[in-house]
Amino acid sequence: MMDQLIARFGEQLEEALQIASNIQLKRHTRKINKVYVAGLGGSGIGADFVAAIIRKESKIPFLVGKGYDIPAYVDGNTLAIASSYSGNTEETLHSFRKLEKTDAKIVVVSSGGKLIKAAQRKGYDFVKIPDSWPSPRACLGYSLVQQLAILQEMGIISDKSLKSVRRSIALLNNEESSIKKEARKIAKRLHQRMPVIYAEDRIEPVAVRLRQQINENSKALCWHHVIPEMNHNELVGWKDKNKDLVVLYLRNKDDFKRNQIRMEINQKIIKKYTPNIINIFSKGTDLVQRMLYLVHLGDWTSWYLAELREQDAIEVNVIDYLKGELAKVK
Repeated sequence: MMDQLIARFGEQLEEALQIASNIQLKRHTRKINKVYVAGLGGSGIGADFVAAIIRKESKIPFLVGKGYDIPAYVDGNTLAIASSYSGNTEETLHSFRKLEKTDAKIVVVSSGGKLIKAAQRKGYDFVKIPDSWPSPRACLGYSLVQQLAILQEMGIISDKSLKSVRRSIALLNNEESSIKKEARKIAKRLHQRMPVIYAEDRIEPVAVRLRQQINENSKALCWHHVIPEMNHNELVGWKDKNKDLVVLYLRNKDDFKRNQIRMEINQKIIKKYTPNIINIFSKGTDLVQRMLYLVHLGDWTSWYLAELREQDAIEVNVIDYLKGELAKVK
């Protein structure tokens, strides 16, 4: 089933844009000078992408919180977005209740659950997304697009990013066959090895997304780091030969020149310890397209790796167990 959800990514982006076109938010009486998003897992990663996409345009800070607490600076000048696909995520609900004690402009993004009910009951703005998708991690398009639309509606960004999302749909549709072909090849090289994912810092959400998809879909461990930060610490850790590691470099042709040079030098060093190095280059004409291209390629890679590992990509029994145990503790 997960393969069917991945295949519908372009369709989801199209539907998300349609939902976004109808967003109307109540006027806030105070000037917004910062944004805070509460969200975890498949619902939180969308905010990470938004942060990366808008950082050269937004004139105000944008912070993502992935826990129970909220920053002390959240006040009446804050746009606070609570994002949970189910509407019942424990940590997000806890954060939401804390947000309610501030004068922040609260907007909920969810398919239902307690969050939507609270928003309806208390008159908060909310964006309802479809509840027919069985896995939150397959709903990146919904959360990403709705948050961009909320920021646009609030006058924080222009419509440039949403236009890029629309162009991305055509790119993904045109490249679907080649993406799947490349993903199969990458998955074969990852099979029975531990992936190490490196990317330029500005696209770290893509690396995080791939790591999470390998964790959840493929049921495998891996880690990631970013260039140039890893050159100041993790690079020193490459001291032991290990053919069971495979290094993925997620790259864009317009990566900062010094970072491109760093990646080439890094690979010379790392080749001494593992021969398994893969350079994956994005396609597209702007950052949004390139990030979504790499996301789609990574999602398919995680699916094919799940097949090779004979794993059910949808199943998350250990998370269900954790939630069940937590529910016993008041």
